[in-house]
Amino acid sequence: MFLQVSGLANDSIVDGPGFRFTIFVQGCPHHCKGCQNPQTHAFQGGTLMTTEEIFAKIKRNPLLDGVTFSGGEPFCQAQALAELGREIHKLGLNIMTYTGYTFEYLSANRDFNFYGELLDISDWLVDGKFIQSKRSLNLLFRGSENQRILDIPRSITEHKPIHADFGADYAYHVS
Repeated sequence: MFLQVSGLANDSIVDGPGFRFTIFVQGCPHHCKGCQNPQTHAFQGGTLMTTEEIFAKIKRNPLLDGVTFSGGEPFCQAQALAELGREIHKLGLNIMTYTGYTFEYLSANRDFNFYGELLDISDWLVDGKFIQSKRSLNLLFRGSENQRILDIPRSITEHKPIHADFGADYAYHVS
């Protein structure tokens, strides 16, 4: 399966807990003012890569704690990312997915465009559009105060958004 990729980061410490491999997908319908990745907005551009190619790069890094799907908008390429995510989980790695959509929207539209599949393989979801007037540099793994970090397995089970708890080291950042 193919992904339109804007870029890859082999060793991120800002895109989720621990040491991460981050995939920045190409294409985003949200066009948030002040977005830190405006080069990902256009659906043309970037590099077409196979999920196998990306998975091989992930497997080469033995230090990883997890993989982050960022963008662009990952849910615009949900099927390919869900396929990749299933393989990533087999390695024992966790997955954090960033989206401009809300958990409530994605849950209500699970059957659309493989949204449910990508949601199901995500361990954490940073949801909501970036809002420049709510920007804060004091937030963990997110850019604006309206965005939430959700524990997706618990949120799916309880049918409501459940905030992630990264423990004492991160507790003061998570609202």
